[in-house]
Amino acid sequence: VQLVESGGGLVQPGGSLRLSCAASGFTFASYAMYWYRQAPGKERELVASITTFGDRKYADFMEGRGTISRDNYKNTMYLEMNNLKFEDTAMYYCNAVLDSFNTYWGKGTLVTVSS
Repeated sequence: VQLVESGGGLVQPGGSLRLSCAASGFTFASYAMYWYRQAPGKERELVASITTFGDRKYADFMEGRGTISRDNYKNTMYLEMNNLKFEDTAMYYCNAVLDSFNTYWGKGTLVTVSS
């Protein structure tokens, strides 16, 4: 199983970014997928999730500013974030939970919001 995030970068407050997570090594369409983030000195936290049916959930801090999506033909998940704030600065991780014993993480993509 491999999860590879991309799309992070430096953005000004109020700006937008689209993160991608390319998945391989498992049947992507059969599993819910998750975006997490971890800011310096803080615990990793759930940002958004998407089920196999496309049902979406967001953390309160991302509600109304983020859109999670998936393309099962491309085995890729996305997170579009708008109106980015300083406090969104973090490493963003892609996560797949295949069963109780097998949880996979990507290496992350860094989002820095700074003026």
